[in-house]
Amino acid sequence: MAGSDLSARARGTACALGAALLFGASAPLAKLFLPSVAPLVLAALFYLGAGGALLAYGALRGERSAEREARLSRADAPLLAGVILAGGIVGPVLMLVGLARVTGVVGSLLLNLEAPFTILLALVFFREHLGRRELVAAALVIAGGALLGLRSGPVGSDGLGIASIAGACLSWGLDNNWTQRLSLRDPIALVSIKASAAGAAMLAVALAAGHTLPDPRPLALALVVGSLSYGASIVLAVYALRELGAARESALFATAPFAGALLAIPLLGEVPRLVDCAAAGVMALGVLLLVRASHEHLHAHEELVHEHSHFHDAHHRHAHEGPVHEPHSHLHRHERLVHRHAHVSDLHHRHEHE
Repeated sequence: MAGSDLSARARGTACALGAALLFGASAPLAKLFLPSVAPLVLAALFYLGAGGALLAYGALRGERSAEREARLSRADAPLLAGVILAGGIVGPVLMLVGLARVTGVVGSLLLNLEAPFTILLALVFFREHLGRRELVAAALVIAGGALLGLRSGPVGSDGLGIASIAGACLSWGLDNNWTQRLSLRDPIALVSIKASAAGAAMLAVALAAGHTLPDPRPLALALVVGSLSYGASIVLAVYALRELGAARESALFATAPFAGALLAIPLLGEVPRLVDCAAAGVMALGVLLLVRASHEHLHAHEELVHEHSHFHDAHHRHAHEGPVHEPHSHLHRHERLVHRHAHVSDLHHRHEHE
């Protein structure tokens, strides 16, 4: 059982860091588009590229591959609508309103609020748990991100701008936690719907505001970047949310600015500063502490009936008729179980702590 949990945690950590790497790359790449493409149009194209690529992949993958994951159901519709509204519409719009009213320095620092908001919501409202060492580790990663975004320049801002960016980060914090509740469903189907709906909504707002689509070549390139930096990235993030919970995933995903800063060196010719190197060290220390932290105690799993992709392990002991291919997904029952092993706050481990 310990090996199974460590394997799941390693997968989740790898997925979270992979998601951060792909998403972080979108920042310097976006700078290459911005002289000719409006920011709102570019964000819409990134999301549409993600949605289109994942819809195509979902249609082409084999039936057995699809059967490994639980399908979205009508009962998921309210939560999915909340994810699309908070993460794909309200968050980006508030961010654009805020960035127009604050300086670049203030905007870069305020955008680091997403991870603290995600962690706070996860701990207070969604029954996740972080130990003291993990809280320190998360704080180090977030502090490193703030250092990385620190630039010299004017710091003047107004209250509405600050509140708008904070509201955007809160919206993304809700999105992260609600997506974690849906992470037992098929990530390909989930992200394709979320990205397509968010991209279509943002594009409609952009066109209504008088923006126009770019020429065919930059349009196609933006869709390709979106398929990787948004599509593949968000799918990996959903897998990480499933294995780690929203609090741990958001702390690891907060390394995304570091990935962007690394890519900016060869792509944009930027030279790393001493503070950037210090930020990288702080973030690396935080990630190392988070990966090495262990949480183990005697805990109870109450009886539960649900559906998700699983292997037959200590948490999944049930009979099947005929041959079994793992992983697989079907409605199954968890009997009450009391045991002790290392674990994180995934959806099977939401219990009280003293």
